[in-house]
Amino acid sequence: MRAIETDYLIIGAGAVGMAFADTILAETDAHVTIVDRQSKPGGHWNDAYSFVALHQPSAFYGVNSLSLGENRKDTHGANAGLYELASGAEVSGYFDRVMRQKLLPSGRAEYLPMSDHRGEGRVVSLMSGEELQVRVRRKTVDATFSSPVIPANHTPRFSVGEGVTLVPPGQLARLWLAAERPERFVVLGAGKTAMDAIGWLLAMGAPAEAIQWIKPRDSWLINRTCTQPGAEFFDDVFGSQLAQMRAFAEGTSPDDIFARLEAAGMMLRIDPAVTPTMFHYATISQGEVEALRRVTDVVRKGRVTAITATAIQLEEGTEPAQPNALYIDCTASAVEPRTAQPIFQGDLIVPQLVRVPQPCFSAALIAFVEAHYADDAAKNALCRTVPFPQDLKGFLTTNIVNLMNQGGWFGEERLGAWIRQSRLDGFGKVAAGIDRSDTARIAVLQEMRRTAPLAVANLMRLASAPAA
Repeated sequence: MRAIETDYLIIGAGAVGMAFADTILAETDAHVTIVDRQSKPGGHWNDAYSFVALHQPSAFYGVNSLSLGENRKDTHGANAGLYELASGAEVSGYFDRVMRQKLLPSGRAEYLPMSDHRGEGRVVSLMSGEELQVRVRRKTVDATFSSPVIPANHTPRFSVGEGVTLVPPGQLARLWLAAERPERFVVLGAGKTAMDAIGWLLAMGAPAEAIQWIKPRDSWLINRTCTQPGAEFFDDVFGSQLAQMRAFAEGTSPDDIFARLEAAGMMLRIDPAVTPTMFHYATISQGEVEALRRVTDVVRKGRVTAITATAIQLEEGTEPAQPNALYIDCTASAVEPRTAQPIFQGDLIVPQLVRVPQPCFSAALIAFVEAHYADDAAKNALCRTVPFPQDLKGFLTTNIVNLMNQGGWFGEERLGAWIRQSRLDGFGKVAAGIDRSDTARIAVLQEMRRTAPLAVANLMRLASAPAA
């Protein structure tokens, strides 16, 4: 068995593994070895449906050392006037460039594609079966812990009867090969994948009346205007951030907080008559919301339990099934609940979110902390795992930890300085670039800082309150 040595064995060449590797190479003299089962970097982006795209600006995604996109604004479509959103193909190509142009040229990185880590540094080639023993001088990094479940590798949790055509969204772009056009498109699922699928169908010319949306829950959505990286969006971005801080400090319940955020223009919902019960940080433009509102055949009877040639069985009833309907399975959850664990565990690092909803920034910050802080206790104090919300009350806990982490980071001079220069930190540079004579905008930033302790205190009170 061949053997090699490395400082960091990184399992997974997706966004998290690449962002960690990029920063650890920049901040140390370490050598890294990256192991991945896929044939090229990019993780789940390599298997995503063809029309997938980022739903937050490209400026915040990827690795610290290489920009994604051209920092331009879209001029047409539902995202017109806002900063670009990289397509899935662009993201996949970007991570390939990161590997070829940044990591490998450093001379301190080795990449083992089409290889499986079997534990204890034992790596097996999926092509040849050859085994390789990797001796790890410092730490193993499990960058697969938070890997999303995507339509391409998802198994439906409902039964599908004979004669029913069920496809993942990735098959939609191949409809031109079908012998006949579906008369009905039935989209299953309430998340961003379902929204993407409906948006694509409409953009490709499918009549809105031919689309049925099986929607177990409605979701609050972030207004993308409030996530823009340019200084010209200061009032939208920091105005909404201040509104959020005030809502956290003054809100009386999760529903009240979201109502306040909607009134401030930070949150959107597709159906104004339905109060959402879900929030997964999906980000959307007002134009996309208007397009989705064109679909009026929306079924709210819980999750699908079975589909037959004659009926759609749901948790709270049934719906008739139409002949020649195409069912599109968008029920995979990219954010399935996982039990959080310490990020730094001796000779093991398990990257998780330390700022929701930014996996790349989180992984890069974890690498910086690994490079510059001495012991696991200090590192874990700076890198509390932020739980991803599964309901509206969970959003409170998410933001308690988000705010606590943020306060801890800027109490550390070197870590705060790194964050301010990091391209993955969305708004730090915009805030730092405000002219000190601009009293109105300076006042917004000052009020945000003053309100933060009140926000944490109220969120903790609400999060600990018994369910109504």
